[in-house]
Amino acid sequence: MAKIKERVNKFFFPPDDSPRWLVILPYAVLGFFTVLLMIGGAYGWEYTNSSPFCGESCHTMPPEYAAYQVSPHAEVSCVECHIGETFIGNQIWRKAGDVKHIIALAFTTYEYPIYARNMRPSSFSCEQCHSPSKFSDDSLREIEHFADDENNTPSSTYLVLKTGGGSEREGLGRGIHWHIENDVYFYAEDAREQSIPYIRTVDEDGIVDEYIDVEADFDATSVDETKLGKMDCITCHNRISHRIYTPSVSMDAVLTRNVVDRDIPEIHKMGVEVLSDDYATQEEGLAGITSLTEYYEENYADYYANNEEKIDTAIKEIQKIYNNSVFIEQKVDWESHASNMGHTDSPGCFRCHDGKHLNDEAEAVRLECNLCHSLPVVVGPNDFLANINMNRGIEPESHLNPNWISLHNQAFDQTCASCHTTEDIGGTSNTSFCSNSACHGSVIDYTGFDAPALRELISDQLPPPMPTPTMAPVPEPAAGPPTYAANIEPAFASCTACHNEAVSSAGLDLSSYAALIAGSDNGEVILPGEGKNSLLVEVQSGLHFATMTSQQLDLLIEWIDAGALND
Repeated sequence: MAKIKERVNKFFFPPDDSPRWLVILPYAVLGFFTVLLMIGGAYGWEYTNSSPFCGESCHTMPPEYAAYQVSPHAEVSCVECHIGETFIGNQIWRKAGDVKHIIALAFTTYEYPIYARNMRPSSFSCEQCHSPSKFSDDSLREIEHFADDENNTPSSTYLVLKTGGGSEREGLGRGIHWHIENDVYFYAEDAREQSIPYIRTVDEDGIVDEYIDVEADFDATSVDETKLGKMDCITCHNRISHRIYTPSVSMDAVLTRNVVDRDIPEIHKMGVEVLSDDYATQEEGLAGITSLTEYYEENYADYYANNEEKIDTAIKEIQKIYNNSVFIEQKVDWESHASNMGHTDSPGCFRCHDGKHLNDEAEAVRLECNLCHSLPVVVGPNDFLANINMNRGIEPESHLNPNWISLHNQAFDQTCASCHTTEDIGGTSNTSFCSNSACHGSVIDYTGFDAPALRELISDQLPPPMPTPTMAPVPEPAAGPPTYAANIEPAFASCTACHNEAVSSAGLDLSSYAALIAGSDNGEVILPGEGKNSLLVEVQSGLHFATMTSQQLDLLIEWIDAGALND
């Protein structure tokens, strides 16, 4: 040992009479190893920032890594969201803060399933690529479904997603992304933010509005300000890179892409069943999916004999879904981590927009089906057109009530037909506006339409029932100058559904000449001798729920110009 120490000392501190190269050599060696260490450190740092390191080095991460690889952010490295793009010194400091995870892993003090905590604010992650002030365009979406029948009958749901957003100072600031362009705060009762009894909004003038779940025992005066969260991208897009889809949605996806042949009888139904079964181990789950071979051999022997390869391919695809969706050791599947996007498989939007978060004026956080998207339109394989309803104009006063969606199933009458088709009202036949299977055919688990406390509070907001007006037969238009009896009164036949003696919308009754001349809450609607200046003509010439034909409108103007006589 002494000799080794002596030689090392001589190498780094050669005698004074040593050749120059021998003096330079130790510095060259030190420099070489220093550069080597720096290069190795750089490669090591880069590797620890890579997604494979995050996803494969820790046995707790397979669920997150599998979902990430098929997510919209598969080309975005993990550290860009979880650490953030910043100066390397800040990154080192942030990584040092995660040493607690290494300690938890070493001493097995963690619990499954693993949940992310203390995420970076979206302004340091999402908004580095996505600027909320620039969002403004809406988008058309088609969602394909397959029925649980022998033919896997396909259907499509079309809707326009009102992404909106954009800066209000640019005349935008609307739609879904209104939430992150405005100040919205919330109080969550749980760490996963699935139960939100309290919401606070602050408008540009600093006016505060508070909404409280009427079924929650929550005192807004005692809210802890430090526990209020502010809505940002991650409030809704919490699983955008790690979402695990339900068996039904996963089967819809592989059938839509045709990687599983949709001609295989009952394949959607059977795929959902084997994916949804409880298995003790991952291997048992894969074996359970393989049992589909036996099902088709027994129940569809002829088809199996001629299409064995198709069924084998389907089984492999379903096993792939299972391997990317179910992680028994980590206790992770489609139910373990709720996605806050949408409102079908978890509360999502309905954490706040459930109809039972009311303010002091008993007004709900709005919930209309056309608030964030158009009304869904369901079409089957034999439908060649999908007619999407997009409201562009005025709405009846009843529809402006923030609680309208909770009231409308008790407030429909013949006046609905002025704007909507009403065949099979409340049904699921998709033969009219009021028989939309996407609305009435869906079990909406997370709304509070029928919450007893809500029904009690809004019962007095129900509009009075509209009596069915008695209408005289409409005669053929008479020849010659128009008269009230022959031309004008018959033209009001559809109008009197809303404007009649019992219920006169806007104070206007069109069921008699005297009531017509009396006018409305806005004053006279007929100015004898001034047809085009009469309010009734102005309204009928613009957007209205039930408008006259151009011929009827011309006759109305001519009749008013002639003095609007009761003849």
